[in-house]
Amino acid sequence: MRRSRATFEPSQRSLSRRDLLRMRGVRPTRESSGSAAQKSSAYDLLNASRQAMGSYFEVRLPFHTPGAVELATRALDVVDELEAQMTVYRDDSEIAAINSTAHLGAMPVESGLFKLLSKAIALSRETAGAYDVTSGALSLAWGFVRGPKRVPSEQALTDARARTGYQHVTLDPERRTIAFDRAGIAINLGSIGKGHAIDEAARVVGDYWYPTPALIHGGRSSLYALGSPPDKFGGRWEIGVRNPLDPERPIGTLHLRNRGMGTSGASFQQFEEGGRVYGHLIDPRTGEPPADGPLSVTVLAPTAAEADALSTAFYLLGPEATQSYLKAHPEVGVIFLLKGASSTQPDVLTWGLTDADFRPGRVASEPYFLSE
Repeated sequence: MRRSRATFEPSQRSLSRRDLLRMRGVRPTRESSGSAAQKSSAYDLLNASRQAMGSYFEVRLPFHTPGAVELATRALDVVDELEAQMTVYRDDSEIAAINSTAHLGAMPVESGLFKLLSKAIALSRETAGAYDVTSGALSLAWGFVRGPKRVPSEQALTDARARTGYQHVTLDPERRTIAFDRAGIAINLGSIGKGHAIDEAARVVGDYWYPTPALIHGGRSSLYALGSPPDKFGGRWEIGVRNPLDPERPIGTLHLRNRGMGTSGASFQQFEEGGRVYGHLIDPRTGEPPADGPLSVTVLAPTAAEADALSTAFYLLGPEATQSYLKAHPEVGVIFLLKGASSTQPDVLTWGLTDADFRPGRVASEPYFLSE
């Protein structure tokens, strides 16, 4: 994976040539238009992007923000730093160290990571294990982490199930430590880490001395909308929601301000074996991908990390159980896209969203972003 590894130093760091080449001024437009840099105006957006976490991250902020390039680069540097800490693909990451040694006894955890793990365990508990931060053993068994993708043997699946479950993890807030009650537990932050990185990048922009709105996304499936777009004082960022059955015809528009969004769908990663298609969203409660899930689930939540994790949980819970969760969490909204009678238009179910949040069938002529 290619990426800039240098950390940001306000008075010393120079931009890499690659970062400069990836930055461009863009006006709000459909993602499919492929528009190039245009003559800048007060409403143009600087779009800075970089590969990270097996995907790519983008920071969009007003072109004429003082120090816009340096600010966008600093936000992306934070994503790089978090990837080095959270990845399961590097043996020297903090998560790798936890997975390999936490069964031997309590080990200290960096404060930011401890907060994230605490939130992940809480979400695992609240969703009755539909989202489970310890599902790494299952992802390995199915080959979705290191490959090859495969249907595991019955014994391999039984072993992976025995090493899955948030109840096997003990977090000590006073000592800021983590411990496993057995060997082989594998924390995988894949369903929350990207959102967490987006939130931290948004925090960098939000803490900037000059009030700056921004749209920050990772891999088109997770984002955070900070403040209002530069051309809409007090307004919201417009996000087109992609139609999985007909990508050229979005199903509606989200309107976001200071809110995270996450989308999950089995079609993002899948393989076929024995005449059946298996998606990468594995139900930690059964150890297997669901045979027939929604086309996609999009969640709006106070943070991108919560939206990220809950979109996975709601996909596995299904509409009915999701409604039960939402009754206790009015700050969360959801869009289910389900297979229906039409081959090009999914059935749309929404909860926890107002007309100001989502307008089905009405797509902004020039959305700032088109989601997955």
